[in-house]
Amino acid sequence: MPERDERAEFIESVGDAIASWHLSRATGRVYGFLLLRTEPETLDTIGAELNLSSGGVSTAVRELVSWGLARTIPQPGSRRLRVEAVGGFEQLLAASHERTRTFIRTLHSGAALTDGARARERLRAVVGLFEGYVDAGDQMLRRHHVEDGDSRR
Repeated sequence: MPERDERAEFIESVGDAIASWHLSRATGRVYGFLLLRTEPETLDTIGAELNLSSGGVSTAVRELVSWGLARTIPQPGSRRLRVEAVGGFEQLLAASHERTRTFIRTLHSGAALTDGARARERLRAVVGLFEGYVDAGDQMLRRHHVEDGDSRR
């Protein structure tokens, strides 16, 4: 049963990685589980496989959907949902970049509030660092889309 242990290790590793992005570890575990599945899974199956409560699974799925890492699929004639992973970390990075752009706009609004030239220059340097981060990430994402043959840009 080494494959099962490798799958569990992968799921735990994704949980740890997602937790470092300040999402819950359970959210990361659910994402890791979904990445390995060919077909969408029910919330009950996810909970049983990962030993998570229905509330924990529901919260994790909502977080994944809000970050663009999963989508829910309604079942005709039922209130049950199936869930599948979509994309990969590029959605997480794109969402992070958008949040960083919001932060950059906030920093820009503080320029007129600084006490003097030194504070203004420090604020410009911080803005420049974040703008460089977002620009480099956007370039990497565009290259990734081109290499994958994805026409979205």
